[in-house]
Amino acid sequence: MFIVGIIKFGERTWVLRSASSEHFRESMLPHPDPGPNYARYMEEYSSKKAEGFKVELGPPIEAPKAENNSNDARGILDDSIQNAVILNKAYSFFEIFKRLCADLILSFHNIEKSQTFFQNRNSEQAFKVIEIELGFMYDVFYTRAVLVHSRLGGILRCISLSLTVSVFLAFLFKEKHAYTGEDVAITYVLLVGAIILELYAVVMLLSSDWTTLQLNKHKNGVLKLFHTAVSSIPLVKNNRWSNKLGQYNLITFCLKNRPAKCIFVEKDLFINKLLEKYRYQDSEDVSEELKNLIFTQLKEKSKSASNFDACKQLCARRGAQVLRDAKCLVRLGWTILGVEFEQSILLWHIATDLCYNFDVKRNSNVVPNQNCKNSKQLSNYMLYLLVMCPFMLPNGIGQIRFQDTCAEAEDFFTERKSITDEEKACTMLLKVSTDISPSEVKGDRSKSVLFDACRLAKALQSMEVEGHWGTNEKKWELVSQVWVEMLSYAANRCRWSDHAQQLRRGGELLTHVWLLMAHLGLTEQFQISEGHKRAKLVVQ
Repeated sequence: MFIVGIIKFGERTWVLRSASSEHFRESMLPHPDPGPNYARYMEEYSSKKAEGFKVELGPPIEAPKAENNSNDARGILDDSIQNAVILNKAYSFFEIFKRLCADLILSFHNIEKSQTFFQNRNSEQAFKVIEIELGFMYDVFYTRAVLVHSRLGGILRCISLSLTVSVFLAFLFKEKHAYTGEDVAITYVLLVGAIILELYAVVMLLSSDWTTLQLNKHKNGVLKLFHTAVSSIPLVKNNRWSNKLGQYNLITFCLKNRPAKCIFVEKDLFINKLLEKYRYQDSEDVSEELKNLIFTQLKEKSKSASNFDACKQLCARRGAQVLRDAKCLVRLGWTILGVEFEQSILLWHIATDLCYNFDVKRNSNVVPNQNCKNSKQLSNYMLYLLVMCPFMLPNGIGQIRFQDTCAEAEDFFTERKSITDEEKACTMLLKVSTDISPSEVKGDRSKSVLFDACRLAKALQSMEVEGHWGTNEKKWELVSQVWVEMLSYAANRCRWSDHAQQLRRGGELLTHVWLLMAHLGLTEQFQISEGHKRAKLVVQ
């Protein structure tokens, strides 16, 4: 058992060292490449020129590019084969794109290959690849998977299990008259517990994506059958991502309609404020329609990412381009241009809520279209990030704006006793006249954007009524596209270390969007390279 303990702590120490940022970065640095021998080339050039020859530089000889098998998942009907292809593709991309986690840059050819692959996929396949890829990243940073799935790891696992079982058998047949019954019982419990943990580790090992990857390569029928049987056990299913989307609604939070979960906590204590914040946090499943909306819009952007400058401009967009394309930038641009990002989030969140209530909740017979649902979901998700995960958004005064806006909303609801639910709250807010800008009346001491958001909601509604859009479907299409641009902007501005922290908590949609953008070429972490070229000397 002492040897087993040494193995366990040795594994943990080795994994911690490998996952450290310094060692992880060093492990991905390429071998030093001095390039073609410039001194020898120039010696040959000088000697030929001295002999009287006319020497010129010929066209460069470029190394052949690797073949792109982007169609390897097309036309395959067998789900098991298609899943195997997706898994293999996800691992090959993981080996390349894990450089992003060490703040290294990718080559233009890496981006081009990935771009081609994802341009030929649908949203379900694309997000599946990203999900598996992030699962590999989680295993590298937070588990012992890299060691356990190696040849050395397999040997150590066999030694550990066999030694634990042999100790149990030795104790089972040993004379135990010299020991008390309590000591014997405790020893049995500890040994049986150790064996169960070892067997559970083996089962988890066999059901992981790493094992599936190895089985796809070696085609071992017996192991594959055993792996399929183990993977079908509900307790050991590999749920790579929670597929949950955090939700937070400002008006619901300000109405304070949800009862406190702990009646023993006084209202004036700090812990009550903390519990209250978590009390209004919800979650929903990420729908396939929402994934399709995000992927379609990002894929369309990707077609314009032809060079580094274009990528930089695409990554900097946070809604203005959508308004420009819809020819309403003059009227609505004040909500995005020249204001901080968290201010735009609050403005569009409240406006989305007001429009949703006006179009859907007041008309119970109206079924909300898909863009309406997606807009509502993304709106609540972006506010969830602002309130619960502000470190994932660009630096700003989001917390101050949120609390000032909530304070103004609570005062407004308190003065009007008839407001008891969200529907009445939205109706009363839309009735407030906003002909004069709130900043002209209140100044800029308070950072509240409550009635500025009412102005935005009224502008959206009036554009629909005035005939700028034929139906509210056009309006919700615009709103959903603005939210996707804000989501992609936030994803690209979030540091990798913050994305990694969220992997430990089940993962965030923002992280998936960040990696998907990188695969589609919407990232600034790459260099434009002409490839491995060598100049040819032409002697005449």
